[in-house]
Order: sequence, then structure tokens, then C-alpha cells
Amino acid sequence: MVKKENTGESQDPRESRSAQEPRGEDEARGPVSRPGPLEVLREARAQFAELTGLSTESVTTFEQTEDGWSLEVEVLELARVPDTMSLMASYRVELDPRGRLTGYRRLHRYERGRADARRTGGH
Repeated sequence: MVKKENTGESQDPRESRSAQEPRGEDEARGPVSRPGPLEVLREARAQFAELTGLSTESVTTFEQTEDGWSLEVEVLELARVPDTMSLMASYRVELDPRGRLTGYRRLHRYERGRADARRTGGH
């Protein structure tokens, strides 16, 4: 018979796992509280920057959806001289209800000095 030495650490895997869970979530009891819009927005920008290496210059849309959150961000993709010739891009960023990024896609690219390049009327 082998004795286990008591190191003071919990042997219960649920306890060690819950310490690693993101803030606001408890595995046994479910969500403790949902993050507010400002927290979601800050986290979305940080997660997007970490994944893509692109810094968000502005957020043009931000809304809560049935599946979580959705926002559209404008980023600098390629700096040029003069600055008005720099390439910008607009991305749709999707997040789950807890504010964790679940996906993103580029919607369009344009030169910084141009007006909104999106066409209306379905063209």
C-alpha cells in the first residue's frame, strides 16, 4: 500500500479546473454574471489584436445578438506615405455571450483618404 503525501493541494479535479476558468464562470453553477458592453468591447479589441496583430482604430458597429455580440472594427492594414494612401480594412468580429472571440472576417479594404467604399443598392 502506497501512501500519498498531503501537499496541501486539492486532489479534486473540479477545484483545480475552476481556478483556470475565465472570470465570471463557475463550472458547477454556470455563468456567474455576463460582462457588460464596455468590458466586452475592450476584450474584443484585445483578442482581435492578439490574433491578427492589427490594432483597432475604431469600432463602427457594436451590438448584442442572439448568439452573443457582434462588432465591426476598422484597422490599419498597411501604412503608406502619405497617410491618406494607407490601406484600411473593416472586419466583422463575433463573440460568444461571455465576450470570447469566436470568429472574424474582413469585409472590405480601402485607402484611408477615400470616403466609405461600400456600395449601396446591392451592387
